[in-house]
Parts: sequence; C-alpha cells; structure tokens
Amino acid sequence: MEKQHGKQRTPSLAIAAGADKSGVAMDRQIEQRRWTPARIAGLLAGLAAIALIALWLSTSGGGRALQVDSGRIALSTVTRGTFEDFIPIRGSVTPRRTVFLDSIEGGRVDEKRVEDGALVEAGEIVAVLSNTALQLDVTRNEALAMEQLNNMRTIELQLEQNRLEHKRNLVEIDYQIIRLQREIERVEGLAARGVAAQSQLQDARDELQYYRNRRTVTLESQAADARLQEAQLGFMRENTQRLEQNVMFARRNLDALNVRAPVTGKLSGFDIEVGQSISRGGRLGQVDDPENFKLRANIDEFYLGRVQIGQAAVFEKNNERHELTVTKLYPQVNNGQFEVDLLFSDEEPSGIRRGQTLQLKLTLGDAAEALLIPNGAFYQDTGGNWIFVVTDDNSEAVRRTVRLGRRNSRFIEVLDGLEEGERVVTSPYTSYLDMQRLKLNDNDAN
Repeated sequence: MEKQHGKQRTPSLAIAAGADKSGVAMDRQIEQRRWTPARIAGLLAGLAAIALIALWLSTSGGGRALQVDSGRIALSTVTRGTFEDFIPIRGSVTPRRTVFLDSIEGGRVDEKRVEDGALVEAGEIVAVLSNTALQLDVTRNEALAMEQLNNMRTIELQLEQNRLEHKRNLVEIDYQIIRLQREIERVEGLAARGVAAQSQLQDARDELQYYRNRRTVTLESQAADARLQEAQLGFMRENTQRLEQNVMFARRNLDALNVRAPVTGKLSGFDIEVGQSISRGGRLGQVDDPENFKLRANIDEFYLGRVQIGQAAVFEKNNERHELTVTKLYPQVNNGQFEVDLLFSDEEPSGIRRGQTLQLKLTLGDAAEALLIPNGAFYQDTGGNWIFVVTDDNSEAVRRTVRLGRRNSRFIEVLDGLEEGERVVTSPYTSYLDMQRLKLNDNDAN
C-alpha cells in the first residue's frame, strides 16, 4: 500500500513541477516586431499624400477656393485721386418757423371760422369754444374779488376817518389851550386887584396843563396810528393788486375761449369740427411761415459723432448750386437715425414747397489726396477689414487684410494693404465669407 501511495504521488509532483515551469514561461515578455511590411506601406502612403497636398498648396496658393465666373462679380481698380468726405442725405422741406395753436381752456367747439390751409393774420379768431363751468367760475371769482376790493376800500376809508379824527382832536386841544392861556392872563389881572379868587386862577392853570398833556398824548397816538396805517395801507394795496390780477386772468381765460391765431401764417392741421370737445391744453393745429423754409434730414446714427452744427451741405436744382448750413442737431436716435435742421446760406431757391424732398451732400471733412476704391456692397460683409485682390495673371482673387478709412457714396479711402493699379472685388461677399481664394473663369459656375 505504501508503495502504491508513493507511486501515486510521483505524477502529482511532476505536474506541480511542470506547472512551475509553465508559469515562468507565461510571465516572460514576448518581444513584438515593430516595422511590419503593412505598417511601412501605410507610412509611405501617408507621406506621399502629405507631399501631394503640399505640392497642391504650393501651386494653388492655399486655403479654401471657389470657382467664380468673372462676369458675375464686380472688379474695380485701385486709383489715386481726391477724396471728398461727404455723405448723401435726403432733406424734407419744412417751414422755418412753426407756432403751435393750443387751447388754453378746454371746451366745446361752437364755431369754426376758417378752414385748414387758410392764411390767417395774427390775432384773428379761428374758432369759438364754450365752457359753462369756466364762465361760472370766472363770474364767481369776479364777484369774490369785487367783494374783497370793497372791503379793502371800506377799511381804507375807516383809516382815513381815524386820521381826520386825530386832526380834529388836535384842533380842539389847541383851541382850548389858547383859550385857557387867555383866561389865565385875565384872571391873574383880576386876582392882582383882588377881584378874582386864587382858586379860580388855579383851576384855569390845571385845565391848561390837562390840555397840554392831552395834546402830547394825541400827537403820540397820531404818530403811532400813522405808522400802522401806512403799513396796513401798503399791505392792502398789494392785496388789491393781486385781486385785480386774478380778475384780469379770469377774464383772459374766458376770452381764451375765442381761439386766435398767434402769428401771421398758413394754418395747418386744423381739423376740428363743430360740437367737438377739446381738452384743456389740447392741440388744435399750427401756423407755419408760408414764405421761409428749412430742410430737415435723417442721417444714419453711424455719423452721429461726425455731424456738427455749422457744417455745410449743397444741392443742385435747375443747374444751380445752393448751399446750406446745419443749424440744429437732434441727438435722439429713432430707428437707427437722428435728425438735423439745415438753413439756406443764400437766397432760397424758387419753386420749393413744403413736403418736397431734396437730395443733399453733407460735407464732413476737408478733401485730400488718397488711394481710392469704389464703394461697394463688400464693405457691409467684411467691415472693411479684408478684400479679395486679383492676381497679376487674372486667374484668381486672393483674400488680403487691408485698412480702409473714410468713405462716401462713391469711394472708400485706402489707408494700407493695397497699391495703385491693383484690382479688387467690390461686389457682395455673401457667398465667399469662408473662402480664401476665388478662381476666376469665363464660364458659369455649376
């Protein structure tokens, strides 16, 4: 049995030994061959493709390209000339002076005396309004004012009566003093002869002293009353003036129901009707100067910082050149535009009328020599930062960075990036924004 067990353990040890040897063989790193024929072939193919791309770039100029029919784009030449810094604007003829016609007091339209478009004189009644509440209010204010004025006149009369009363008292006192003085002289003579009693003389002297004291007090009272009366009368006069002004204003408001033309001119916008209710301060129309005009123009907000009062503008009519000057600038921007007013520097041209539109050239700066390219739609697409320049052999147009300056309706000033005689593409770039080159040919692009 022991021998059998020993024989049975021998294969187990052999298997264990073999397992150790195989484990050692599995942990050993197997070296791989790096440069296989397939890898070398792929690498050579990639290098060949890169070489072909480099060759294509070197021969074609590089970047994305597009075939374009040269007859369907606008090609312009860079020239040197005088750049006139102006912008075209459209001005509308408007009256130089306009006065608005507003209702001071609201009311109902009882009468319309003139029609819209009529020539009116200053002060002429154009409409009559009625306002019962205002009429009653004015009547009540007039009655109140008259009552207060009457009260003031009564007080003033009383003050005058007091002043006269003081004068009468002084006259009476002076009379008594004179009388007593004479009485004392007479009594003293009689007393010296023993005819009059000494008591009678003393009574006369006491009465004289009384009137003298009374006179002093009366004068002081008169002076004090005079000061108070002057102050009170001054205050009353001021109140009287205020009341009279209130009455005057009330009558003026009542008279304002008769709507009058503020100035002489042509009435416009006067579209009220009889029976219509007009609110207080409501606009009824306007009176325009029928003979003198100005121009009002809308300008793109891009030029807001460059337009100044005093700048000149010109327009031509019937082969005559007329000059204007910017006289007012409205900085408010509406729908991307702002407004300016322009007046004629010389006599106004004959034949213009209100509402007529005139084409003007507004000068923004002095003329100067510069490189020029025609103004085109490309500017809106590129912002003036780059442009397609035609090569010498006219086979293609290559994208180039440039620096452009001022522009008017005809030309753009070139500051850098172009030379005189070069040709550029000035038509829209909407379909070419991502392109670096345009291949020019004479056939239509498919």
